Amino acid sequence: MEQQGSSSTSSTDNDATSEVMPVSQPVRAKSLLRANLEKSRGVLQSRMPNIKVFSGTSHPDLAQRIVDRLGIDTGKVVTKKFSNLETCVEIGESVRGEDVYIVQSGSGEVNDNLMELLIMINACKIASASRVTAVIPCFPYARQDKKDKDFVPDLSTSRAPISAKLVANMLSVAGADHIITMDLHASQIQGFFDIPVDNLFAEPAVLKWIKENIAEWRNSIIVSPDAGGAKRVTSIADRLNVEFALIHKERKKANEVASMVLVGDVKDRVAILVDDMADTCGTICHAAEKLLEAGATKVYAILTHGIFSGPAISRINNACFEAVVVTNTIPQDGHMKDCPKIQCIDVSMMFAEAVRRTHNGESVSYLFSNVPY
Repeated sequence: MEQQGSSSTSSTDNDATSEVMPVSQPVRAKSLLRANLEKSRGVLQSRMPNIKVFSGTSHPDLAQRIVDRLGIDTGKVVTKKFSNLETCVEIGESVRGEDVYIVQSGSGEVNDNLMELLIMINACKIASASRVTAVIPCFPYARQDKKDKDFVPDLSTSRAPISAKLVANMLSVAGADHIITMDLHASQIQGFFDIPVDNLFAEPAVLKWIKENIAEWRNSIIVSPDAGGAKRVTSIADRLNVEFALIHKERKKANEVASMVLVGDVKDRVAILVDDMADTCGTICHAAEKLLEAGATKVYAILTHGIFSGPAISRINNACFEAVVVTNTIPQDGHMKDCPKIQCIDVSMMFAEAVRRTHNGESVSYLFSNVPY
């Protein structure tokens, strides 16, 4: 009888166990499934702990787009100028132990914006921020990356400045621990820093735009307006499986092109000019004329940083472009109103994803060849 009782007790225990297990397994499976779905869709938490994103005055719209995607609010900061035009920055909330990101592009009043960024970095650093990352969509002074007579033709190269190196030193001394930027004029600028630099590429977003907006893209040819952009152009041409060409130019002085020679066959093709930046647009406008003379059916220009200073807008309006496509690393609303040919690609999701991955200690290399959704 005792054996039967014990056996009945054990059987009851087994039944209880068998009853509990099927309940817990579906719950666990459901939670795992939910976690995987959230991860695959890139659903962000409404609140990312220990992170603060501050915006400088150069591009508040881009900073707002970044924080909207992250599901957080921009940090409180007050920027003002004294009567003698000195910049004053006051951080309006605690950053002690926080992972701080400061969004400031090298556009508009470049010197003022650079100084503002340096002061913001230093203000956060001495307020005991755990880490300060400068998010600089368009890196200032990037064209002055070597001793070059192109910019100061009447001087010896031995007396030309390397201002990009100076800016790198200033950012490091101010207290920056990490730099996130996009399409540096020369990727070797990363070597000017002793801190990590993530140089994102606009190429994935450019490829997406070409496939969605140029119907004849399979009959296109990717053209670099100078020899320095050959590597960028060949990469895009390989991804699209089309041919490429380049234009060799010689300058008399900065922002003025003396002569251009086309290398490649563009006859009866859609020519797509690709460059990292356009300032006065003399180069790309001359290049567009050269391409039409060589028999191109249409000419597009795709640029990462649309600076558009001086006579740039009037030149584009008078040029033969179907469209001039730029990213929003620099504010473009005013330019788009003045020139209907200018179109804008939003790259805020790439910066937001870079911030999220950096904050969570994840790899950023996925962004080098993919556009996050």
